Amino acid sequence: MRNRTYPIALGGMLAAASVVIMSIGTIVPVATYAAPVVCMMVGQVVLKLCGSRIAWAWYAAVTILSALLAPDKEAAAVFAVLGYYPIVKPKLDGKKAKWLWKALFFNGSILLLYWAALALLGIRQLEAEFAELGRAMTAVLLVLGNVTFFALDRVLEKGLRIAKKK
Repeated sequence: MRNRTYPIALGGMLAAASVVIMSIGTIVPVATYAAPVVCMMVGQVVLKLCGSRIAWAWYAAVTILSALLAPDKEAAAVFAVLGYYPIVKPKLDGKKAKWLWKALFFNGSILLLYWAALALLGIRQLEAEFAELGRAMTAVLLVLGNVTFFALDRVLEKGLRIAKKK
């Protein structure tokens, strides 16, 4: 029988592993989006093994530590706005038109993130990147982000099925 400290210790260890993943993510340029996705998969493990209270604490710890320690602040910000998705996914799966709610969740989160980065924080480098890309390529980038998000959703769904069988 597991004692009460097991979920806390496991959540802490997986939080540390997630911060390492977020920190290593700067080595590969595409890791700005890949590192938060891998950490979200770790979040699902925390949710399944430790429960939602520890999963929320894990999310908060990884968000704060990534913002402080990870060199790629954009990846840390992406995790901050999307990292809790595995925790709220079961609630979204129970709704009618769940794909619409998930699309609203993703697009709202990403648009809020980049609006805050541009309008509130005034990050000029990001503004220059979007200007260089143009509106059409920025829209393509958002569409590819949606495709990636729904692929992640499918992976998390498969993970949930595997966890329920055992």
